[in-house]
Amino acid sequence: MKFSKEVYGTLEDGREAFLFTLKQDDGTELNLTNYGATVVSLKVPDREGNPEHVILGFKTLQEYETIRHFYGAIVGRWGNRIDKGIFSLNGIEYTLATNDGDNHLHGGIEGFDRKLWDYEELTYEDKPAVKFSYLSKDGEEGYPGNFNVSVIYTFSEEKELGIHYEMTTDKPTVKNVTNHSYFNLSGNVKSDILAHELHLNADYYLPVVQGLIPTGILEAVKDTPMDFTKPFKIGARINEDNLQLVYGLGYDHCWILNKNEDGMNYAGYVYDSASGRRMDMYTTEPAIQFYSGNFMDGSDIGHENLPYKYRYAMCLETQHYPDSPNHENFPSTVLNPGEVYKSTTIYKFSVK
Repeated sequence: MKFSKEVYGTLEDGREAFLFTLKQDDGTELNLTNYGATVVSLKVPDREGNPEHVILGFKTLQEYETIRHFYGAIVGRWGNRIDKGIFSLNGIEYTLATNDGDNHLHGGIEGFDRKLWDYEELTYEDKPAVKFSYLSKDGEEGYPGNFNVSVIYTFSEEKELGIHYEMTTDKPTVKNVTNHSYFNLSGNVKSDILAHELHLNADYYLPVVQGLIPTGILEAVKDTPMDFTKPFKIGARINEDNLQLVYGLGYDHCWILNKNEDGMNYAGYVYDSASGRRMDMYTTEPAIQFYSGNFMDGSDIGHENLPYKYRYAMCLETQHYPDSPNHENFPSTVLNPGEVYKSTTIYKFSVK
């Protein structure tokens, strides 16, 4: 594994952002930047051994500054939505920035994806790694508490991309930090993701109302287009006359993962038969948000000067349930002083 670091670009305030590269002899390559703690690109081989991009991103820092669709970034302090940007904690009502209609989305107007993170090169669990750290100050985007978050990216010879989170606070707060990478296993976005086969290890999902806010009910996926307990092509049912698919303009929902005893949930896999690439997913988080690229329109031009067109990528964001602070029946997302919250997600790539 070869490791390198170079200047990626300069922000308007004069601060430099860096590009970190982890590269293997077969052409497998991971690129990261401390702007947004972002996965800039990941190349993995197809069944013929040809390494190609499977995560969407951009060549320059300036593109990440001007295009805000969260490509590859860490989103927070709250990934996903909070209804009307309001929640109560310990009897105090907090009002967050609203940036998705009436709702709060992915940390607000200037979320973690817009921050220049501190960085450290290290070895983590015997793997080469880069650690990004950020202090979200009390009141930022409306959140309480000085909130410290670190994200360690690891990459192994077995082609496992690990994302390891750690969070602390000095005042009670809420958190739901995740990575927002867009995946397309065809390689260099040769095709849309509708022919990708998806399996989600989830018997339940969260139905939503308009605006993609959960109703609060956990609903069984059985006999619905939300059932990926057995593998289905993403496009097989995406246009069915189903109210949830209408609200999401396709898939844009949270699935509740079936729990394993060791705390690391097997979330499922994605497989592209044309390239032979497969991505298996593991996480300590209780849920996964599957988004089928419904708002992509081809206006964003990424790696290899390729347009990112309608449904040419998917997001598979491991996380807690959307709008959790407003639903007592959802798992708690409260973080208190003295506590350390840790979480791990692994995306493992292979071919068949």
